[in-house]
Amino acid sequence: MSSHGSNKAIIAALLANLGIAVTKFGAYLLTGASSMLAEAVHSVADTGNQALLLLGGKRARREADAQHPFGYGRERYIYAFIVSIVLFSVGGLFALYEAWHKWQDPHPIEGRWWWVPLAVLLAAIALEGLSFRTAVVESNRTRGKQSWVSFVRTARSPELPVVLLEDFGALIGLVLALGGVSMTLATDDGRWDAAGTAGIGVLLVLIAIVLAIETKSLLLGESATKAHVAAIRAALVGPGVPSVIHLRTLHLGPDELLVAAKIEIDTRESATEIADAIDEAEARCRAAVPLTLVIYLEPDLRDAPATS
Repeated sequence: MSSHGSNKAIIAALLANLGIAVTKFGAYLLTGASSMLAEAVHSVADTGNQALLLLGGKRARREADAQHPFGYGRERYIYAFIVSIVLFSVGGLFALYEAWHKWQDPHPIEGRWWWVPLAVLLAAIALEGLSFRTAVVESNRTRGKQSWVSFVRTARSPELPVVLLEDFGALIGLVLALGGVSMTLATDDGRWDAAGTAGIGVLLVLIAIVLAIETKSLLLGESATKAHVAAIRAALVGPGVPSVIHLRTLHLGPDELLVAAKIEIDTRESATEIADAIDEAEARCRAAVPLTLVIYLEPDLRDAPATS
């Protein structure tokens, strides 16, 4: 997944959430609707999250050094994990607290500005829809025939799954807020507003948990996708390399992959021929997989005991 596509989706989401947050805060100040406050805080959290993703992408591009010889690619995973924590605490838990507070002391939406929350929410749905569409278009460039659930679970680049889930959650949250505000206006019962706010909180907590689980797996270190592993295994076999004894892969970052393999060689070949065969195998691997590969190959004999 190209970082350009990820950044495009992130920037689109950041601009949309920044504008939405300002209008939601304005609507809350005019009407006192708790769902508007919860949604405003949600948008602020999302804006901060997109800024964190951009910062993580920038820091991940630093050159490798003596202390970090494989580079800083995993910083993108770290910042994505921080995003899940922010979404859980600032977005979800705040919304649940605000819902409980409003349920204890409900107030109807009154005054001449009663229509403002409806207008703001409808405009926010339109803006979030555009942001979500951008994330979908960019994701489709690499999703292939995968289902959306499979794409989120198997993506090695965290930014687009994060933006997809955030935007999807934002759209559902806006619908919940719209329902709560509409019912409060229709019944003069502020507990509908509180119920909508509670729904937003539960939704954000669930999304944050999903993000935390997926980014935790990336932080621990995931192998290449099945398609890339198969392509690498097939590419290693060629002149001078009859077979692959065993193969290990590990993502050093979304776009960088560590490949370690023990390959079979022919004992009749000279050291120079073996070295040439290894170089050619590395070249075939780089041509087969569109990622930056760090490759370590160990020549061995098929009948020799394999070690992990």
